[in-house]
Amino acid sequence: MISYVRGELAAVEPQKAIVDVGGVGYGVYMSQQALSLLPQPGNEVKLYTYLNVKEDAMQLFGFLTKDDLEIFKLVIGVSGIGPKGGLNILSCMSPDELRFAIMSGDAKAISAAPGIGKKTAEKLILELRDKVDIADVLDSAAHGSTSEDLRVSETESSMQAEAVQALVALGYGNAESLRAVRKTSPDCQTVEDILKEALKYLF
Repeated sequence: MISYVRGELAAVEPQKAIVDVGGVGYGVYMSQQALSLLPQPGNEVKLYTYLNVKEDAMQLFGFLTKDDLEIFKLVIGVSGIGPKGGLNILSCMSPDELRFAIMSGDAKAISAAPGIGKKTAEKLILELRDKVDIADVLDSAAHGSTSEDLRVSETESSMQAEAVQALVALGYGNAESLRAVRKTSPDCQTVEDILKEALKYLF
């Protein structure tokens, strides 16, 4: 199992990156979103990888973060979705947007990915809804050193989750609601405060 590759980015091709590791060029398939975020060739990169072994080939799939890799593993664990299908989904939406689409049952957003039909999207939602959490999407990634810090972080995430769901109920899209809430100030004390500020970004 290859957990990650780190080396010089030698080239970026339409569907994959070529990473030079000790003189060996590894072709790593990546989503279009991830490829667009890579630095210029010649810079060092570290890609978390998933090795897909088939009868006639071994393919490496790469991700910029462990979080991206984990959501990819969840997606390809759904029957009928292979690694290429998983990359197609992550090319159309970020891991956070995918999580929220799963939680809100937005099969239309997921089925916008090439090769992913409505039935497959609905199956993905059904199988993964219990495996993703709104806190995973809204977590500020600030891991406090005290239990008090942790409680504050959990409270903020809960309020943000309510705000996102309220915006969706008002008719805003999943992704735009999520982005607007994540732009709000950490000084917001209530769900209403978050909603008022988020609405400013939506108008």
